[in-house]
Amino acid sequence: MKETNVRVSCNAVADSTERRGLLTRSVLGIGLSVALGCTSFNVGAEVGFPEKEDLKFGFIKLTDMAPLAIAYEKGYFEDEGLYVTLEAQANWKVLLDGVIDGQLDGAHMLAGQPLAATIGFGTEAHIVTPFSMDLNGNGITVSNEVWELMKPHVPKMEDGRPQHPIKADYLKPVVEQFKEEGQPFKMGMVFPVSTHNYELRYWLAAGGIHPGYYAPHKGDIAGTIDADALLSVTPPPQMPATLEAGTIHGYCVGEPWNQQAVFKGIGVPVITDYQIWKDNPEKVFGLTQAFTEENPNTTVLIVKALLRAAKWLDENDNANRPEAVEILSQPNYVGADYDVIANSMTGTFEFEKGDKRDIPDFNVFFRYNATYPYYSDAVWYLTQMRRWGQIAETKPDTWYDEVAKSVYRPDLYELAARELIAEGHMSADEFPDFDNETGYRAPQTEFIDDITFDGTKPNEYLTSFPIGLKEEML
Repeated sequence: MKETNVRVSCNAVADSTERRGLLTRSVLGIGLSVALGCTSFNVGAEVGFPEKEDLKFGFIKLTDMAPLAIAYEKGYFEDEGLYVTLEAQANWKVLLDGVIDGQLDGAHMLAGQPLAATIGFGTEAHIVTPFSMDLNGNGITVSNEVWELMKPHVPKMEDGRPQHPIKADYLKPVVEQFKEEGQPFKMGMVFPVSTHNYELRYWLAAGGIHPGYYAPHKGDIAGTIDADALLSVTPPPQMPATLEAGTIHGYCVGEPWNQQAVFKGIGVPVITDYQIWKDNPEKVFGLTQAFTEENPNTTVLIVKALLRAAKWLDENDNANRPEAVEILSQPNYVGADYDVIANSMTGTFEFEKGDKRDIPDFNVFFRYNATYPYYSDAVWYLTQMRRWGQIAETKPDTWYDEVAKSVYRPDLYELAARELIAEGHMSADEFPDFDNETGYRAPQTEFIDDITFDGTKPNEYLTSFPIGLKEEML
């Protein structure tokens, strides 16, 4: 029987319904509800009406929450019959707890959060992600004092500017000086399972600076065992003020809080995550597994709206970025000055004051299959959890694969993508080749330490690091 599409007018009381407009949706979505409890399903199924129309999503005030803001401002959520409220959260723990207890239906999350929650590091809950929000977007900033101590060790270009990338090798003499003087060298990151924590640790360790181990099985969750540099948690918007107060000597955070340090004259960004791991996955959109099972159509419709927003952010060589910056500068989103956000969002990045360089891919939201939830991305985060002791014991390669597939959901992503293609909003060549996609990227080589990452061989990868746990247990 041929499926029938019905055009529905959503007219009701209050302002909320005025926002919903006219919806086109197949009335036949029943099979999807049953199928979504599994890892995969028939992607030829039609998506039905949303089971839940009124949704609240959380975010942290960072520029990489942009797909949520754009999906809201451009009406992409409404096009899918979703009435969404976006609400800034105080910190990453509050945000995660809000999703777990149902106060939030979903959220802009650190890529490590769904994985850590699912394996029980910290708060335990089965969180999944059908959508990766962006690539790159972070930086490491040091105080003016530390930068002045680093500069004599940093190679110079012919014009006298620092040669990039600036490695942690040039920070090591500074850390050693602090130790000799009996001062702890302290740096901030945003959360124990954040990309920022792992990127900062990766950069430090590549330069011979030990960032410390965790030992949760012994009740030690500080992550400072054997540390040369002490890392602690600071919420992103508070990073510049904490640096200015001298509480920390540097930090790793997303934008606009590195550029804010430049504008305030209190610190110098020395490297971006793009230079640590080119085109690294950053944030994801997270929901509970229970939500996706109870609201399968809604889940796919959310992904559709976010995909359209991500494409808008990158299309025509970032032509829409100035408008995006205008939106993000509003106090209900990021709330930083337009110029501060634009400094990185529009394809440049300023290091030392006046040293602005072109990094067109500093923020990537759609190109390079940035939105696809690759299993190998999940595996990388899991290897770093193991490397630094958050996963206490060695695990077989099959464990990494199983966890990745329980959290990252390319099956949901594919259904959303195929609907957008069928509706003419996107074309097949804008997505991976779904018929041949394994979920694992080809081995990645562009890391600052030149170590290759193959997501299908996590234990072999772990053995390649001079600093980090291998088969031993603390």
